[in-house]
Amino acid sequence: MKQVTLQVQGMSCQHCVNSIEGALKEIGAAGRVDLKGHSVAVEFNENSVTLEAVKRAIEEQGYDVV
Repeated sequence: MKQVTLQVQGMSCQHCVNSIEGALKEIGAAGRVDLKGHSVAVEFNENSVTLEAVKRAIEEQGYDVV
């Protein structure tokens, strides 16, 4: 399992947490959002999910991965 922490802009509430964590779950990754730190800790299997797919899943929810 690979673990990465991504800086994400635009998150401000529990809805943001739910949408990001839900989107990551849909692609087979696990995410933990830190609103205060403006980051998302993600764990995923590199054999089935790419880092680009993780970033795309977050960006498709309307947030910016920086």
